[in-house]
Amino acid sequence: MYTSMQITELNIKRRIWVYLPGDYAISEKNYPVLYMQDGQNLFDVKSSFSGEWQIDEYLDSIDYAGIVVGIDNGGDIRINEYNPNDSEEHGIGLGRQYLLVVVNILKPYIDKHFRTLPGPGHTAIAGSSMGGLISFYAGLFHPKIFGAVGAISPSFWLAPELISQIDKMDVEGHKNQRYFFYGGRKEGENLVELLEAVSNRMKDKFGCKVTLDISEKGTHSESSWRKMFPTFYEWLMKKNIRN
Repeated sequence: MYTSMQITELNIKRRIWVYLPGDYAISEKNYPVLYMQDGQNLFDVKSSFSGEWQIDEYLDSIDYAGIVVGIDNGGDIRINEYNPNDSEEHGIGLGRQYLLVVVNILKPYIDKHFRTLPGPGHTAIAGSSMGGLISFYAGLFHPKIFGAVGAISPSFWLAPELISQIDKMDVEGHKNQRYFFYGGRKEGENLVELLEAVSNRMKDKFGCKVTLDISEKGTHSESSWRKMFPTFYEWLMKKNIRN
């Protein structure tokens, strides 16, 4: 299913996709929620701009699926919206405002209208490329909301100040978080080196749980991310599987 929301802070109307597990209608359970960027590419090849992840097909094939909320990107403002930092090349960063919309408007809406487990231990956020960058910042800026983060091929090269931003964060808020970093050696832009630097800093600074998954053949593409998603989702749901 999907709906749309008027995001007045950014003066846009945005489509929101909501995947519900197969047993949602017949159970009385509450479910963990994964928020994901670039909603156009997650569930429907007709709406995708560079390929579909087939997330609904995968989740339908397992017995521990939770709720997944896909947020369509802003099209022409995607790069700005997914970066909280101003850029000489791309202009003003809208990422902080975007994350406030997710935290203060979208999440309360989802928690009100669906049976969710609202705490940070059951709330995750993920995305790829620029979506991976803003998902990482979501965990960095809002650790009391997002207990798990999937930074998938994140565009860290567009955030040269990232390490210094990590160093300014309070340790207490992050030590219970989990981070999943993924990258492919065929992606370029020194991605693997940046992932190693950021993941090591997160462990050293906060002592949080970090997983670094490097694919020898991975490219910066929806097809690579589609293949990677089951690995990420199993990592994400391990606690729920065991319970």
